[in-house]
Amino acid sequence: MIQQASTPNDDRPVICQVLHSLDIGGAEVLAAGMARELSDRYRFVFACLDDEVGVLGKEFEERGVPMRVFDRQPGIDWKCSFRLAAFFREHRVQIVHAHQYTPFFQSLLARLAYRRPPIVFTEHGRHFPDSRSSKRVAVNRALLRSDDRLIGVGESVRRALVDNEGLPDKRTETIYNGVPLKNFEAVKGDAQLRQNVRKELGIEEGEFAIVQVARLNSLKDHATAIRTLKRLRDDHVPAKLILVGDGEERAGLERLVADEIVESDVVFLGARSDIPRLLAAADAFLLSSISEGIPLTLIEAMGAGIPIVSTDVGGIPEVIEHGVSGLLAPARDAENLATHLKSLWQNPEQRSQLAENGYKRAGVRFSLEQMHRQYVEVYEQVLGRATPTRFMAVAENIPANANSH
Repeated sequence: MIQQASTPNDDRPVICQVLHSLDIGGAEVLAAGMARELSDRYRFVFACLDDEVGVLGKEFEERGVPMRVFDRQPGIDWKCSFRLAAFFREHRVQIVHAHQYTPFFQSLLARLAYRRPPIVFTEHGRHFPDSRSSKRVAVNRALLRSDDRLIGVGESVRRALVDNEGLPDKRTETIYNGVPLKNFEAVKGDAQLRQNVRKELGIEEGEFAIVQVARLNSLKDHATAIRTLKRLRDDHVPAKLILVGDGEERAGLERLVADEIVESDVVFLGARSDIPRLLAAADAFLLSSISEGIPLTLIEAMGAGIPIVSTDVGGIPEVIEHGVSGLLAPARDAENLATHLKSLWQNPEQRSQLAENGYKRAGVRFSLEQMHRQYVEVYEQVLGRATPTRFMAVAENIPANANSH
């Protein structure tokens, strides 16, 4: 389903999604997916605080969805907040849905100038290191309203909102990220697709293909992923690392590869939209982050039936049960990550069992349909339209084939 254009008699409530941008990332994919799948009930508009709309934003721009770039400056940007308030007023926004803390904070400031819309705040992860600021706590408490809703994408993220942002424990809740699992299930066990994609990526017969899907920034710590590969190669494991994503760290990572290992052992694919297809080539999925919320990429790999090795930071242990649905190691521990990957290479039965357990766990806990039903409940309650009976009628009509990519 695609965002529908507004008409003069359009009575759908207007929801403004406030983000840094609509580039490809977890928060952005979630917001874009909601705009696609819930547009029969709500009219979405987008406010991008940074200096560009991003890849996903261009898709909505082409379809005439209202969108504005605010070019926010570092720190407290009052000009940005006043312009944001004017945008809310212009589009008669009834709910502001802010993704991540800075968009939430700027939305709180904007509401000083335009007092009407309640704010739904979804925190997707915490920066490393995370700490409490008494000034930030005071501002949060002073500007928060009783009709605002506060959501963490995992229990660890929700807990950080309470401990480090000073938000009321009883008013915070958890809604786990969901992914369109059917997109990823479709590649599970497709031998012909696997063969085709491996050939396209230059993966030789017998090579152990490790895929990592993540932005090339410092929090994802791709340097540790590259050093993990070096340890594997030094230990005579015929591994190849496929890095999917782009970002400011790319040039430095390419230099690291050139200095430390054979360049052909690492493939930089850049940002891609065909993630399910690329996962078909993988023997294992790696995530080397030093900071995370509930990573969509892990859930996608689980849905595709790929065994996972990951660091144990943030909300990742809520997604992966060590030794059952994947293997976990401390952050920046290339030796431990390499040990886990070597174990998967040596043990096809272990690979198969972890992959199957992960696949089942994704279906039970991280479906897109479940996440959308929970957000519809939040929206309806904020709008004052939800009784339990009415909400169930609304939520149950969410299409079973909802798709956020």
